[in-house]
Amino acid sequence: MNKYTLVIEEFACWGCKTCEVACKQEYNPFDAANGIKYLSVWPDGPRVMNGNLDFVWRVTVCKHCENPPCVKVCPEEAIVKREDGIVVLDSEKCTGCRLCIDECPYQAITFNDGKKAAAKCNLCHHRVDQGLYPACADNICLAHCIYFGDPVEIEKQILEKKKARGC
Repeated sequence: MNKYTLVIEEFACWGCKTCEVACKQEYNPFDAANGIKYLSVWPDGPRVMNGNLDFVWRVTVCKHCENPPCVKVCPEEAIVKREDGIVVLDSEKCTGCRLCIDECPYQAITFNDGKKAAAKCNLCHHRVDQGLYPACADNICLAHCIYFGDPVEIEKQILEKKKARGC
């Protein structure tokens, strides 16, 4: 079975939010209009670091952890980690206890008041199961800083990119 991961190079992000828009379009636009985001791009800075101004775009999204704390804390087993590494939340099983929200170290789980259930990035598993990329990683990133696929291959691609930049 293939292992999947999503990696976003934040230092290369331009903050264009095309990934955020693609995610909103893929999922329920009504939820997006009501503040439910599975992926969020936000500015971090500017601030002075070592005498220079520093500014980075941050991306909040589920990291599909190796040992996800949200899976362990869910009393309804509404969150599961698939064999391919994708962590999926079944909102139909979720009772809205919010334990997973408190446990997530990345603040990547939100609460959908309309459904009275937690909500998070499921890495577009419905697309991945059809051999497609998640909406946010489907060649829409203008900065080319979103990677999806095999973790080892992604690491190689990022190293090659850094070498090409002279890093």
